Amino acid sequence: MYEAYFGLRERPFGLTPNPRFVLVTPTHREALANLEYALTSRQGVTLLIGEAGTGKTTMLRRALASHAEQAGTIQHVHLSNPALTRSEFLEALANGFGLSEAAARSKTRLLRELEQTLRHRRELGAMSALIVDESQSLPDELLEEIRLLANIESDTEKLLPIVLAGQPELSERLNQWHLRQLKQRVTLRCALEPLMLQETAAYIAGRVRLAAGDPGRLFAREAIIAVFERSRGIPRTIGVLCDNALLTAFALDRPQVTADLIDQVSSDFDLQRAETPVSSVTPGPDPATKLRAFDGGSPSTTWAMARRISQHLRASR
Repeated sequence: MYEAYFGLRERPFGLTPNPRFVLVTPTHREALANLEYALTSRQGVTLLIGEAGTGKTTMLRRALASHAEQAGTIQHVHLSNPALTRSEFLEALANGFGLSEAAARSKTRLLRELEQTLRHRRELGAMSALIVDESQSLPDELLEEIRLLANIESDTEKLLPIVLAGQPELSERLNQWHLRQLKQRVTLRCALEPLMLQETAAYIAGRVRLAAGDPGRLFAREAIIAVFERSRGIPRTIGVLCDNALLTAFALDRPQVTADLIDQVSSDFDLQRAETPVSSVTPGPDPATKLRAFDGGSPSTTWAMARRISQHLRASR
């Protein structure tokens, strides 16, 4: 909606995990290297831990893309919704690895066909992998199934590398006594941390440049600090704030995102400042004025914003 107004080729802060827009900080670079190594060297179970919104899915996709560029295609099953029953999980494996319909209905048949398929692909030099996102939500019975899948191996290496990506609760769960055997099979562990202030600035600038924009013209320095304080360095939240701030600036016919716009958008999303702010920034609005307009409380401005957005939508049809 605001792309033409700011001279952008595309929206720089979409929420889909596009590997092209990934920011590789030292922490991300280490995590990416571990994931690539886990796939290439056929490690057993690899953990990728990070708070919601830190970029785990993006890292996974980038690691898969990197492996495909260097070593050819990789046949993998990527489960993004772990809320499955045991039978649904086995069906997903059978379908993902191209096994027979009978394998989808019988665990014994599935294990036999899966091992044959993995051995055949290994002989051809091809790679296979199982990747489970949101693994902290996996029921215990599926974690046990994954442990058993990790036992599929040749005399020298694992035949099915497994990556479990999840929030910090996953680490806590694996400390439980009844999951100790799965924890013992974890050979690599990497973590994604929230961005620091300089990384937040680089993240915003990098995305704007990829969209053919000028970050210094679009975002005031104080706005960057406000984004960091409100988002706590979580990339997904940074994207939400910046996208809505650009939309608000467009609606108000402002040429630049300023700290007051970030504060107003943060108030709408109920995002509080970090406990230890990095700088003194224009304070956010009082809760009593939360529903007022973005430029000082005039109701007419709210209608002006709505009218401008409505006019743009009609013109683009």
